[in-house]
Amino acid sequence: MRAVIQVASNAHVEVEGEIVGKLDAPGLVILLGVTHDDDQGTARKVAEKIWQLRIMEDESSAAGLNAPLLVISQFTLYGSVRKGRRPSWSNAAPGPVSEPLYEYFVAYLRELGATVATGKFGAMMNVSLTNTGPFTVIVDSAELA
Repeated sequence: MRAVIQVASNAHVEVEGEIVGKLDAPGLVILLGVTHDDDQGTARKVAEKIWQLRIMEDESSAAGLNAPLLVISQFTLYGSVRKGRRPSWSNAAPGPVSEPLYEYFVAYLRELGATVATGKFGAMMNVSLTNTGPFTVIVDSAELA
């Protein structure tokens, strides 16, 4: 599982001109990609890491500030440009595998106490945000102990 996390003062995601998810206060925008060997344990580990990361103002965590989260599925995080000029998406898990894990990730964050808004899985989305700092970090489950 791979997540790109951006600290944002505001953010929203639109599908077909309609806002389907937004941050109601400064928080985190999380772009989440799922690969083939991910499971619920992976989702829990990544969710806990992100919720507790001290990347907000004054080195606080989203958990410590009760900051909202906007989680958006993004299979392109597992795109490979190793060969040729066209990215390969073979490292991204297919929808029937990744959608339930994406939903579990969101549900687990809520279980941890997070307020979570989402995009729409599999949809063409327009994401708008004001990245504070700017601050962006990548969390990759392959690098977590």
